[in-house]
Amino acid sequence: MFRLTRPLLNQIRKTTGITGLNVHHDPLPELLKTYQSTLSMLSSIPETSVYRQGVEALTQRKLKIAENANGKISEAEKQLDEGHIEQSLDIATDEMNLVSKMIEWKAWEPLVEQPEPGQWQYFGKVATAS
Repeated sequence: MFRLTRPLLNQIRKTTGITGLNVHHDPLPELLKTYQSTLSMLSSIPETSVYRQGVEALTQRKLKIAENANGKISEAEKQLDEGHIEQSLDIATDEMNLVSKMIEWKAWEPLVEQPEPGQWQYFGKVATAS
């Protein structure tokens, strides 16, 4: 019986089976680079920002998983639990782009205009801005 190992499967795999998502020739190093870039960009957002705290914690967790996979794509896919490694790379790239937008928007700064009373009140709960 002939079994394909993951590296061999990646060499002959022509598609991810997901429309618009191409097979990446070397996804793990690219994923590591993307996570590191995201963390670097986050350093320009104040540490008190809830957005920074959440994204930083999640990205650091994912970075550790990718580093500990030791080049085993299937291990990274299993622990990241985001589907194909290419999907994880797509998610990481989107998050990095969002960090860039959040920096541009300065989302951590106070609002220029105060919201109307009750604007952010849902289901009888009052939301607080951070």
